[in-house]
Amino acid sequence: MLAELITVAQDGTSLEDLTHIAVLLTQWRNTAEVHADPVLLDHVGRAPSGDFGPASPHLG
Repeated sequence: MLAELITVAQDGTSLEDLTHIAVLLTQWRNTAEVHADPVLLDHVGRAPSGDFGPASPHLG
C-alpha cells in the first residue's frame, strides 16, 4: 500500500495535482468498508447471475 501511495503522490506532485491521492484514499476506505461488512463482502464476491440485457451503443 505504501508503494502505491508513494507512486501516486510522486505523480500527483509532479503534475501539481493532488486529486489522485484523494481518489486513492477514498478507494482504500471503500475497500475497507466492504471487507468490514460480511454481508456486503459476500454480495460483491458473488458472480452476477442472469442476463443484463443488450448493451447500449456507445454514444461517446
